[in-house]
Amino acid sequence: MLFAAGDEGLALKQMASVLELTESATEDIITELQEEYLQESRGIQLVELAGVFQLVTKKEHSDYLKKLVETSSSHGLSQAALETLAIIAYKQPIARAQIEEIRGVKTERPIHTLVSKALIKEVGRMEGSGRAYLYGTTKEFLDYFGLKAIDELPALDAQNEQDFEQEEADLFFETFKGSIE
Repeated sequence: MLFAAGDEGLALKQMASVLELTESATEDIITELQEEYLQESRGIQLVELAGVFQLVTKKEHSDYLKKLVETSSSHGLSQAALETLAIIAYKQPIARAQIEEIRGVKTERPIHTLVSKALIKEVGRMEGSGRAYLYGTTKEFLDYFGLKAIDELPALDAQNEQDFEQEEADLFFETFKGSIE
């Protein structure tokens, strides 16, 4: 259950309910697990934070995780991911369909890449039928680009925005025209 809960963790009451045990019995199991995970051969530990229990990496292994994060995010972003990220940064919150309308191509993979690198996240749902996810940038986005706040992005004047959308449309039609010929 704790793995499935991830970063959100689980409250004692939730676990007791799912396990169909008393809170006291569940607390005993948690204590036993905490002791087991404290053994030197274990890389994780069970902690209680803000009233919920979570599995977390032991502090002595944090250097390895930092290396993992640094190497996986050190790979540059593809052109498609950068375009998608720019659209999200300037138009957030924005739905995938709206991004695809601007880019003229599918954006499922670039969005997946950006979410996995924690540069964007789901920030809500659109109103109406379908209730599509809305995307926005994260704190990691600001860190990645050395910004203190999203309003530090260079301003896009109306002409630049029209030029951008026209270039995207031209590229789409050239690609479409080439596939017909």
